[in-house]
Amino acid sequence: MERFRRLFIGERAFYRQVTAIVIPVIIQNIVTNFVNLLDNIMVGQLGTAQVSGVAIAGQLVFIFNLLIFGSLSGPGIFGAQFFGAGNLKGFRDTFRLKIWFSGSILALFVLAALAFHDPLIGLFLKGEGNPEMAEAMLGYGREYLLWMLLGMLPFALSMIYASALREAGETILPMKASVAAVLTNLVFNYLLIFGHLGFPALGVTGAAIATVLSRFVELAIILYAVHGKKLFPFMHGVYSRMKVPGRLMKAVLRRGAPLMVNEALWALGIASLNQIYSMRALYVLAAISIASTISNLFNVVFLSIGNAVAVLVGQALGANDIPRARSSAWRLLFLSVSLCLVIGIVMALLAPVFPRLYNTEEAVRNLATGMILVYSALMPFFAINHTSYYVLRSGGSTVVTFLFDAVFNWVIIVPFAYFLVKGTDMPILTLFALSQFIQLIKSGIGLLLIRHGMWQNNIVGGP
Repeated sequence: MERFRRLFIGERAFYRQVTAIVIPVIIQNIVTNFVNLLDNIMVGQLGTAQVSGVAIAGQLVFIFNLLIFGSLSGPGIFGAQFFGAGNLKGFRDTFRLKIWFSGSILALFVLAALAFHDPLIGLFLKGEGNPEMAEAMLGYGREYLLWMLLGMLPFALSMIYASALREAGETILPMKASVAAVLTNLVFNYLLIFGHLGFPALGVTGAAIATVLSRFVELAIILYAVHGKKLFPFMHGVYSRMKVPGRLMKAVLRRGAPLMVNEALWALGIASLNQIYSMRALYVLAAISIASTISNLFNVVFLSIGNAVAVLVGQALGANDIPRARSSAWRLLFLSVSLCLVIGIVMALLAPVFPRLYNTEEAVRNLATGMILVYSALMPFFAINHTSYYVLRSGGSTVVTFLFDAVFNWVIIVPFAYFLVKGTDMPILTLFALSQFIQLIKSGIGLLLIRHGMWQNNIVGGP
């Protein structure tokens, strides 16, 4: 029992560190996802076509968001270790790399979306259903996506700053900026979707405009605190030059390229899965949108603990304290799984409630309820997979991370789901559950990889 406590639980000082990192991120994610839920419900009052159109455009925005996240992941593992080693010059250079990487992705994505928005949206409209409904979904999806492009620059910049601050252990400012942004989004959703207090009733367009406004609010708060009030000395001079040492660029590309490709393929994999499910019927997308929005609200715990893994394990590795890095990994894994067992039960109990808040068909509500139940049963395994990903990433084991995450999705989950949809006539909920429960195999692999210890690497040459 003493060995178990030492390995998986640890001392109070450890949890004080975890709490300082995780609680602000949990608050930020809860507020963000709760407002996203309200946003989704408000759009849901407009009808099934509007929910589905926004959901399709949301798949493309999701891909962009993950591409930005991927572009930050490579420099991020160096940033956390540089900060842990006390090398602030290296830390600032990784920030500059993030600017270059994210800027390139932003330009390419916006050009692609402007040129190919209708064919991309049309990929999700192959299922059985009313052609007029499909045409309406296409129109709403196009309308939402084109407005959302305006908010992609402030979103990318906010992500760059937030990632750098978190690598340095500063989580309060990103939390405050995010909370202000989502409250802005909520208020303007209310005003612009339905036309309250003299504002025009813009429907789907109003939802997009509200989100764009919130992106600018978030960025303005971060820029004012970092550069206006100069609250964080480690960020001083980040724009004094934009040139990045070639040696660091090569090291980040060598370690980080698999992560960047991983995030791109993972996002495309999720979008492909949803497109495969939608081949059964047009209404499936509306159910997926509802279930995913609810699931995201409950996912905040294991997602936030992932941030703690990145910071605590990364900084320990940068300081050459391998025992501390290893103990932190196992304790955070145990904490995440334990909490998600409880959260999964609560989510299952509430599964029938949330879909009733939407103005949509009974078939959509029933399917969404079933999908939420599947997600709730998998919560502990999602926790294992997410923690494993961040542990592997923290030590620069990016090729293994790529194989564990994106390759597993594309080689196992996506083909299996496609086979079930095209090769069987089983109900959509049954094939959805079967394809999702493959996550159990991934969890077993993740535990073996953490135990192996291949991730225990100092990649920045700290003390």
